[in-house]
Amino acid sequence: MRTLFLPPAYQDSAESGRLILRDGSTAFLRLSEPSDKEPLREFFHRLSPESRKLRFFSSAEPAEALLARQCDSSNPRSQLTLIVSRIIGGASRIIATGSYAARDETSAEVAFAVDDEFQGKGLGGLLLERLALLAARNGFVRFWALTRVENQLMLETFRRSGFPLHSKVEDECVEIDFSVAPSQDSVSRSEMRDRVFTTASLHPFFKPRSVAFIGASRDMSSVGHRILDALVSGGFLGPIYAVNPNATRVGSLPAYPSARQIPSGTDLAIVAIPRDDVLSAVDDCAAAGVRALVVITAGFAEADGEGRVLQDKLLERVRGHGMRMIGPNSMGLVNADPDVRLNASLSPGLPPHGGVAMSSQSGALGLAMLALARQRHVGVSTFVSVGDKADISGNDLLQYWQGDDATRVILLYLESFGNPRRFARIAKSVSRSKPIVAVKASRRTAAGFEGPQDFPPMSGDAPVVALFRQTGVIRAETLDEMFDLAAALERQPLPAGRRVAILSDGGGPGLLCADACRAARLSVAPLSDSTKERLAVFLPPSRAIGNPLELFFASSADLYAQALETLLLASEVDALIAIHTPLDANGSAVMLEAIRRGTAAGRAAGVAGKPVLACLVAKDDSGAPIMLAGESIPTYAFPESAARVLGKVAAYAQWRAGPHGIIPDFEDIDPDSARAICRKAIEERGAGWLTAEEAREVLGAMSLPVAPGGVARTADEAARLAGNAGFPVSVKLASRRILHKTEKGGVHLNLDDEAAVLGAFEAIRRSFGGDGGLDAMEGVIVAPMVGSGVEVRVSMVEDPSFGPLIAFGLGGIHVEVAADVSVRVTPLTDRAAAAMVREIRGFPLLQGYRGYPPGDIEAIHDVLLRVSRLVEEVPDIAELELSPIFVGPPDQGCRIGDARIRVVLPRKGQAARYTTAAI
Repeated sequence: MRTLFLPPAYQDSAESGRLILRDGSTAFLRLSEPSDKEPLREFFHRLSPESRKLRFFSSAEPAEALLARQCDSSNPRSQLTLIVSRIIGGASRIIATGSYAARDETSAEVAFAVDDEFQGKGLGGLLLERLALLAARNGFVRFWALTRVENQLMLETFRRSGFPLHSKVEDECVEIDFSVAPSQDSVSRSEMRDRVFTTASLHPFFKPRSVAFIGASRDMSSVGHRILDALVSGGFLGPIYAVNPNATRVGSLPAYPSARQIPSGTDLAIVAIPRDDVLSAVDDCAAAGVRALVVITAGFAEADGEGRVLQDKLLERVRGHGMRMIGPNSMGLVNADPDVRLNASLSPGLPPHGGVAMSSQSGALGLAMLALARQRHVGVSTFVSVGDKADISGNDLLQYWQGDDATRVILLYLESFGNPRRFARIAKSVSRSKPIVAVKASRRTAAGFEGPQDFPPMSGDAPVVALFRQTGVIRAETLDEMFDLAAALERQPLPAGRRVAILSDGGGPGLLCADACRAARLSVAPLSDSTKERLAVFLPPSRAIGNPLELFFASSADLYAQALETLLLASEVDALIAIHTPLDANGSAVMLEAIRRGTAAGRAAGVAGKPVLACLVAKDDSGAPIMLAGESIPTYAFPESAARVLGKVAAYAQWRAGPHGIIPDFEDIDPDSARAICRKAIEERGAGWLTAEEAREVLGAMSLPVAPGGVARTADEAARLAGNAGFPVSVKLASRRILHKTEKGGVHLNLDDEAAVLGAFEAIRRSFGGDGGLDAMEGVIVAPMVGSGVEVRVSMVEDPSFGPLIAFGLGGIHVEVAADVSVRVTPLTDRAAAAMVREIRGFPLLQGYRGYPPGDIEAIHDVLLRVSRLVEEVPDIAELELSPIFVGPPDQGCRIGDARIRVVLPRKGQAARYTTAAI
């Protein structure tokens, strides 16, 4: 199977928004406009003669005609120019350009120029990858470039792009030709650049050499005083510069009247001043060479429309100066590393240092997370309150933490997804090496979602559930559970499977734990004979040996430790939960030591990959871990808590160990034809449902298995189609207006001859045809009857935030009555499609169950993957339903009996998500 490689998912878009350079500074990207002629002339004039010679093969400045062409991006089938700008000397200035110009219908010449001061910062590669994507969107297949042999920077840019190059040297010039289709190498290199450059841009936040505090206050009740006090008392190891125009000292620190007066090269500035003064403070910080800002000040987008406008201006100013920003409306950030000791937050003290990174969209809950970390003995690497996340978002932080050796587990409190598709790609990559635990608040209700009214499983919180499943993110229902999970993930290994052994010094807690484990989809399997024999050597003869293994309260600590070690060594055990019910303080200490000794003995015997969780039933201080060399055993107050945690950890471990999955490419599809059919329908009738005939044509363009037959507009045509298809046949109403045809008498089944077909057509015409014309009736769909296999249904709806959602379930009444449906966010991988089919409760019917013959499961996978490709390629499709889909026996495929497709008016700048014109 050939793999389809998707282009990068940008924070903004391919043609506009932020750029992060190799040194971590930023710039602004946009399409050229006619008003750019003079700024472009100045840009090329500033280039050194050598740079102009390399770009234009002459040190002379470009001709007026060339300037005029580069200022016109209105027809991207002819030419397109991207402009990169930065605020320099108080004014916006062009620092780089990249263009392509058509050579013929399928190829274009590409070239770019970078200000001498900004060369070597990765701008050429960033422009090239975006130009390739935009060219592919506009129908070009290949790029061609010509440069001089000595232009090593440009040649190296092409070599590092990942595109497969064909080059030849002639007359001291190098001619380069390559496909603009995304490849495995080009996509991986692009994502690597994104990750490395983003990490560089965040380094000044977490490891600043010096910090300035804008808004340092002597008022002990003010936010400015409290954060500055936390910064000083936390013991930050670098210089701290206080800025207050009305004081010469703030506490122990001398005060500067403006950020312009602080020592040049300060990495990080904390801004806590009135809202209307923030923009000028940003200019002051830029003048002092500040690289990173944390804006504590509130009253921006979270407040009102005026605040939203001001936030947009703030972001433009920050990016224009090449800086990055956390906030506004942030509660600050923390780096608990003893070599940094940065507490630029409202937290009264540094949390314990450890391997857990945390981000919160709520400032108040972020402070609660820091307090819980102390209370629950969870060590913190870094913490960020992202506030309004105007610039730096959770996606940026995930990229930083992915490469941060000090971070082993990531905790997120989320209220919204700014860019769910980018989150999906980044989170999926991060989850392969580091677990992400998320609490997602603001759950949507079905009433707040404009999905299919007859398909409630597609509404409400379904997109978040699907997104987390596909990316390996572990969802915690509460902050309490989040820290339960963090405690297990930070210092315990991941289990290799779902088989759990339970050891308890009392009967009831062990049984409760077993029930909770089964509810968490863990296996409390019987112990093997060899394990029972080893246990029987030292356990009292009267003690029943099973799983859970229940010891008497009077059992010695040595016996408990030996039993724990034996269970840990058992080959049939993947994880262990050790339960102790405290009777007194002294006894608890002895039993905790027994758990420690038993685990240590198991580790010493070579058992490294089995997690151990402990439960101290109803003990108030049960959050304190049991310390071992190189690990700590998390403790929980209730058996059910330990079981729920282990269940989620095991599910994550299974996801992480599984195959990555690929997005398959198909050689027998024609997305251009599908797009053309939908666009023509919109142009002729506006938004709405396609006709039955149009829907069949769209599905046919993607080689989806539409049942033989067709749409008939007359009785004679219906009879002819039935004869060609072969009796018996079904005759169904074809209508964009009538959705539930069966209940309204629009479906006639098992018609054995021509007369029956003619009669069915007339019956439908009388019911739906109006006064002799086609009112609700477009005609009828004639299709051969299919055997008695299982019927399934595939649906899709466009979510305003997450994009297309695809749902799969059994057909008929099953999906509406039982709500037995699995949902995913597109694009689907082969692994996601297989999981969708297998996770519905009705899957045994597809395997063959109680009279149902087994179905062709691979054919269902193929339908799901082709539907995913269709809705990604044709963004005009807002809703789709294929029902029923008749599933044939293994290797005999399936057939789509009926289809509905609703299209909407294209949005400005809307383009196919796959952009496969170049493939």
